[in-house]
Amino acid sequence: QVQLVESGGGSVQAGGSLRLSCAASTLSYSSICMGWFRQAPGKEREGVATILMGGRTPLYADSVKGRFTISQDNAKNTAYLQMNSLKPEDTAIYYCAMRFGACDSFTVMATSVSTYWGQGTQVTVSS
Repeated sequence: QVQLVESGGGSVQAGGSLRLSCAASTLSYSSICMGWFRQAPGKEREGVATILMGGRTPLYADSVKGRFTISQDNAKNTAYLQMNSLKPEDTAIYYCAMRFGACDSFTVMATSVSTYWGQGTQVTVSS
């Protein structure tokens, strides 16, 4: 059973930065995709960024391109999301996600029964 432990959420003012971390309990597979999704009140969960562990080409939502950076540390089984230039519309609960295999689209990862999810961490950006 895979467990994902998130940390790093909090409250900042617009323009500020936060860094989220997601540590996976165990990873022993040739291909693993990790990423971040978020859900704001009254809205559907949406993809933010995904990356193939050991890979080099992340996928970003248009709304965060140029501001957010996803990275990984294979030795620690950990993925990170560096969020800069935060905006009030970035306010949401951020969920770490992990799926064995290649990174597919946000929709596939969000709806797959084989995707594992973290408990979520709140990010609040005030204007």
